[in-house]
Amino acid sequence: MLFAAVSVHAAEGGSDANAHVNELFKWINFALVALGLIWVFSKFLPPIFRKRSDEIGAAIKKATEARIEADKQLREAEQKLAKLEQEIAQLRAVAQREAAAEADRIRKATLDDAQKIEAAAAAEIDAAERAARLELKALAANLAVDSAESLLAKQLTPQAQEALVSAFVKGLAGRPN
Repeated sequence: MLFAAVSVHAAEGGSDANAHVNELFKWINFALVALGLIWVFSKFLPPIFRKRSDEIGAAIKKATEARIEADKQLREAEQKLAKLEQEIAQLRAVAQREAAAEADRIRKATLDDAQKIEAAAAAEIDAAERAARLELKALAANLAVDSAESLLAKQLTPQAQEALVSAFVKGLAGRPN
């Protein structure tokens, strides 16, 4: 009906009215297209926006959880670093005590070994001294026997031997038995 009234008015008014009618149709056409676009966008875009909003919310939640976890790991790392200096100091103290104890143990072992070596050397020297004395006594005895033998060989002539045997026999004769 509006169209009929507009077309009657256009026939009566002429070209100026025709321009107004064209202008009116353009605005009506714009309103229809705008309403159509608004209806299409209101029908299809809210689910897309809701989905995108949910994705962004999930990403924000995930990023928040990751940040919380990273903060937790950072605090743990800072605590470990703070304790690390104490642990290093404790390890150094333990290492120094162990090194001192090891040095004392090595010193004592060295002294014990030196005493054992000294005792073994003294025993070996005593044994060598005894062996040398025995060897010297044996040598002296051999020399004495050899000297006595050579002396006897010089002094014991056949006449002296006869005199000794006669004296021995006379000595046996005077004995009772």
